[in-house]
Amino acid sequence: MSLRFYDTASAQVRDFVPLKEGEVSLYYCGATVQGRPHVGHIRSAIAFDQLTRWLQFRGYRVTTVRNVTDIDDKILAKSADSMGAEPGPDVVPDEPWWALAYRFEQEFAKAYDVLGVQRPTYEPRATGHIPEMHALIARLIEAGHAYPALDDSGDVYFDVRSWSRYGSLTRQNIDDMQAAPDAGPRGKRDPRDFALWKGSKEGEPETAAWDSPWGKGRPGWHLECSAMVTKYLGPQFDIHGGGLDLRFPHHENEMAQSQAAGDGFANYWMHNGMVTFEGEKMSKSIGNTISPEEMLAAASPRVVRYYLGQAHYRSVLDYRPTSLQEAAAAVERIDGFIAKAHAKVYGTGDFGFVLNSDAMPAAFADAMDDDLNVPQALAVLHDTVRAGNTALAEGNTDAVRDALHAVLMMTGVLGLDDVRQPETGSGAQYRALDVLVQAQLQERRAARAAKDWARADAIRDSLAAAGITVEDTADGASWSLGQS
Repeated sequence: MSLRFYDTASAQVRDFVPLKEGEVSLYYCGATVQGRPHVGHIRSAIAFDQLTRWLQFRGYRVTTVRNVTDIDDKILAKSADSMGAEPGPDVVPDEPWWALAYRFEQEFAKAYDVLGVQRPTYEPRATGHIPEMHALIARLIEAGHAYPALDDSGDVYFDVRSWSRYGSLTRQNIDDMQAAPDAGPRGKRDPRDFALWKGSKEGEPETAAWDSPWGKGRPGWHLECSAMVTKYLGPQFDIHGGGLDLRFPHHENEMAQSQAAGDGFANYWMHNGMVTFEGEKMSKSIGNTISPEEMLAAASPRVVRYYLGQAHYRSVLDYRPTSLQEAAAAVERIDGFIAKAHAKVYGTGDFGFVLNSDAMPAAFADAMDDDLNVPQALAVLHDTVRAGNTALAEGNTDAVRDALHAVLMMTGVLGLDDVRQPETGSGAQYRALDVLVQAQLQERRAARAAKDWARADAIRDSLAAAGITVEDTADGASWSLGQS
């Protein structure tokens, strides 16, 4: 099966053909850093991390760019609210907007790192690319697709009616669209025209304004991405991604302004679905939200990544109170097999092999090639775990080894290995813990041989209280770590 992705722009699954053989250029929208990351941000990052890892497995050299929007109306508003405020969980009194943005940028980086999201090739900030934005605005004005505001405010707008394909990404008619909310309509030719440049206003900090041919001000949100992606990936690149909620107006406006300026822009558009809470849209106002911090307090990073990455990237991911428990049970089955298979095949030493693509099950590869069908790929993973456990019970070491290699290939390409707890691996921590647990198991065997069942049960219960599961098999007792 050839590699295929659903392209939002054409509304169909298309064979993936990169612009340059052997290479893929990928841009996906990062955060506007006015607050801590929410679960939707993390779900999107994991989805595009899975995409990147699969493209790399398929042999492509992937250049990934994920932006940081570090200047925005919401960032300025949060900073203004901090002036004279009392300290709070997310409030630093009298915090300049640039310090606030950087503080929350670090929160995003920590969340990405703990959940095994690979760092992009580059992560540009909007504030570092003002000259590129000025150049793009000038090109649009010269081409007749943008104009300075009619009220001398210093704003510059994109003229949506000048571009006949405006609305094509989301298949909308201009006359059915609402007014662009990024600036008042007074200086616009059409209420739907959106801001490329925002003239500075009274009361705004001087540090939030840059000189421009149209007056001091700051960039519009949509302009930022177009300027940054074309600087690093060129006027035409392979894939543009982001959350489904960004299709309009953000991605529609990106595509319009870039193509109107003469750039081919994205060859494929990929959008991940939203996260809901028991079928309802998450909303702080009604109290049905779950944050990444809350998830990580309830489960290990490995479990949280499994949960957030288990659905098809285009589908809605619904959170329920039992969701993390179900994900933990699935991860425990995988890790339990890995630990037992490793002990069976390699003992307590390091893995004595180098993984290669030959160990990857064809059914898993077919699923991932088919528009990144992770649910079907996970079904193959769990089928392999079941087959491996059967081989363990039958004492078929060769089959156990093959299943172990396949499982490690699959968990690796899904990014689960990057957040695995160190005790479940084959490093020094695992070996040290194994020495201690094996001593306890030896004492338990002696107690059972002496028919001291109370002592044997007490040892097993003590290990269980520490999160260690003991399983009696034909080859003797084995242990594995449960999920916290």
